[in-house]
Amino acid sequence: MVTQYRSFYPRILPIILLFVVSFCAVFAVAQEVQLETKEIPEVDMELGAEINETCAGCHGEYAEGGKDGEYPRLAGLPAEYMRKQIHLFKTSKRLNIPMKPYANDRELPEEHVYSVTAYIEAIQLKNIMPEFEEGLSAYDKLVIAKQVINIAKVEGDIQVGENLYNKDCKICHGKDGKGKTNSETPRLTGQYTKYLLKQIKAYKRKERHHDYDPDDDTFANYTDQKIQNLLAYLSVADDQ
Repeated sequence: MVTQYRSFYPRILPIILLFVVSFCAVFAVAQEVQLETKEIPEVDMELGAEINETCAGCHGEYAEGGKDGEYPRLAGLPAEYMRKQIHLFKTSKRLNIPMKPYANDRELPEEHVYSVTAYIEAIQLKNIMPEFEEGLSAYDKLVIAKQVINIAKVEGDIQVGENLYNKDCKICHGKDGKGKTNSETPRLTGQYTKYLLKQIKAYKRKERHHDYDPDDDTFANYTDQKIQNLLAYLSVADDQ
């Protein structure tokens, strides 16, 4: 009897292995199809506006940023980019202490992420103050002023900065630094210099990684002067 079992196992083992491998392959394909066909939550712009009231505490009523550039401008950024950053905050792959109380599934469930990012993406800010109509109230002027972002010119060699931008940044952030439509690439022009500098330093220290390539070391060999020149260019590029 023992001999019969011993001769049986070698014959049946390949069949069992084939079944297991086939099952795993089918399961993997099923999972992939499930991910690819995952239903995108319906966007509710009214809900997005409501959620933005919470975001406004730091990023401003019109997502224009705040605290002299400590908090970045979000208005007009690609919704896909913002969704990815929120996911990184939620999973602690991008550490940001002020975001921790808000970027979690309880306070900001996935279906709400789509609505608020779509709402913020649709906000278009001007970079030049328009001429005020005669008789416009002081309050109305203030409302209009909040929707204008004009980055103060940064000292540095603008031409050298433009060359650096074209060499290291243009391929992803676009020829004018305004990012690319329907992509995960954010605009750099019109963003606060203080915030950009903070992020560049984080890249240099490997505290933050470029989303498209975690191993990217673009800023590893950037001197303080190179950074200054790059920021000088970005500070005026939005005016061109």
